[in-house]
Amino acid sequence: MSALPETQKVVLINEHSENYDVLKYQDFPTPKIESSKDVIIKNHYAGVNFIEGYFRKGVYPVPGFPYVLGREASGEVVAVGSAVKDYKVGDKVVYLQSATFAEYTKIPEDHPQIAKIPADTSAKDFELYGSFSVQALTAYSFIEKGPYRPQKGDYVLVWAAAGGVGQIFTQILSKIGVNVIALASTDDKLKFTKTLGAKYTINYKTEDVINKVLEFTDGKGAQAAYDGIGKATWNTSLGSLGVGGVLVSYGNASGLVPPIDLGTLSAKNHVVARPVVFGYLQDKKTFNYFFDKVVSDHKSGKVTYKQPVVHDLKDYPKVAKELESGTTSWKFVLKI
Repeated sequence: MSALPETQKVVLINEHSENYDVLKYQDFPTPKIESSKDVIIKNHYAGVNFIEGYFRKGVYPVPGFPYVLGREASGEVVAVGSAVKDYKVGDKVVYLQSATFAEYTKIPEDHPQIAKIPADTSAKDFELYGSFSVQALTAYSFIEKGPYRPQKGDYVLVWAAAGGVGQIFTQILSKIGVNVIALASTDDKLKFTKTLGAKYTINYKTEDVINKVLEFTDGKGAQAAYDGIGKATWNTSLGSLGVGGVLVSYGNASGLVPPIDLGTLSAKNHVVARPVVFGYLQDKKTFNYFFDKVVSDHKSGKVTYKQPVVHDLKDYPKVAKELESGTTSWKFVLKI
């Protein structure tokens, strides 16, 4: 194995800000093998998600500055500690971890959120796997292990149903037999959600969401809502639920949800949950179980994905601005 370079290119922040000019593409020390159980991965593709924006803005805390962004990647093992048994140089992997907007990332051998992929994985799938893990695993784990367990015949709101996570929720739920109520900001996006299996659609920019949901559900309201938008849609999500309805809030694209009076939930026995995907993937067995399902459904065509739009790592500030504009319905991946 050739020696790793002393420095690498990364995208990092040195402070919190709403502005994109705090995003820096620069040289940064390359991680080194310091423990006998260390594994270093050369990243090939890193998926772009809203969570990087949350760290940039200070919505989520960071352990310190400078802070390298990124939470998922596909890559190749390039160095291992002397006691590592599960990985060897040349293994291709997909994993969730901080600091993936970098040429190299270090993890411990026992890192739970990693899966090996076949050596003959196609270039297109290598690219795809680097881009969709957070989104796909969110949808799969929430549906199987989350606070709301979907049943055939239920009515469920999916906000941003043409977006990355929303597309996957829509496809899986519709195949279970759920009546998916897809919400999006344009009619073109809503047409797309119909191809994914949505039974009903609502343009939340031009239509009264709560009234439409009551119309679709014969006045009873929905059993659940998957809401990754946050502040702007919170009250509408709650108002669309029927008795015992569950609001699964999993993102803050429009801002943090303000403090609420829990007493307001009691009138209809509403349940509110704020899960995160990492909480459901606490060990390697569980991570690989869900990742294998994601890959199997992708290979069989049960769940389809648009091939991601590829940008170079240095272009992340431009990509972040486009993602956060709310106008996209595709996934971005950074080529490293």
